[in-house]
Amino acid sequence: MCVVLFSGGIDSTTALYWARQKFKRTYALTFDYGQRHRLEIKMARLITKKLEIPHKILRIGLENIGGSSLTDRNIPLEEYDNLKEIREKIPSTYVPFRNGIFLALAAAWAETNGFKKIICGFNWIDSPHYPDTSSEFVQAMEKAINSGTKYGKGRERLRIVAPFVSWKKSKIIEEGLNLGADYSHSISCYQGEEIPCQRCAACLMRKRAWQEAGIPDPLLVRLKKEGKL
Repeated sequence: MCVVLFSGGIDSTTALYWARQKFKRTYALTFDYGQRHRLEIKMARLITKKLEIPHKILRIGLENIGGSSLTDRNIPLEEYDNLKEIREKIPSTYVPFRNGIFLALAAAWAETNGFKKIICGFNWIDSPHYPDTSSEFVQAMEKAINSGTKYGKGRERLRIVAPFVSWKKSKIIEEGLNLGADYSHSISCYQGEEIPCQRCAACLMRKRAWQEAGIPDPLLVRLKKEGKL
């Protein structure tokens, strides 16, 4: 039995299908945190409904903290012509301690509902400038959670599993396709529109991943079939 941190993007969609194969009972947990790309929540609902996976949406107001172009529209969203333009710095789309907050809340929810495993699609290889996606961060959060919850007093501790943390996104896609994953409703674009802007870092990384996988992006294929492109 596990709970998957599920944004509806490529990595978390793969994680959901991966968990669905590994565990008898899988739940999805999505956070509505005031992100500009809230469309991902709607798409996450579609995916979990199709898979008949129980889905919980938790509302938290990270826009009240600010500090990120994803939660504060007064901060410009960085746009690029290609991935080479992206500098080695923490991007404006980094939401301060977002993954730490997500894991803390997921741990509280898991503790309440009897779950002992949290699955997340964190990926460090394609997002090395985000400080909350590394395996070291995951290990530190797991230790802190077990130190500060009833898990630390029991025989079985809570585990945070990040199976793709050191994988390239193209490899994550290949794994998902082998598991039968449907990416036609997975949203990556930071602008928050169903039609990707193709200028934000997320769009450019997604484009490169599908090119490396040698497969047309199922999202674009669907949009073209529906006459939206």
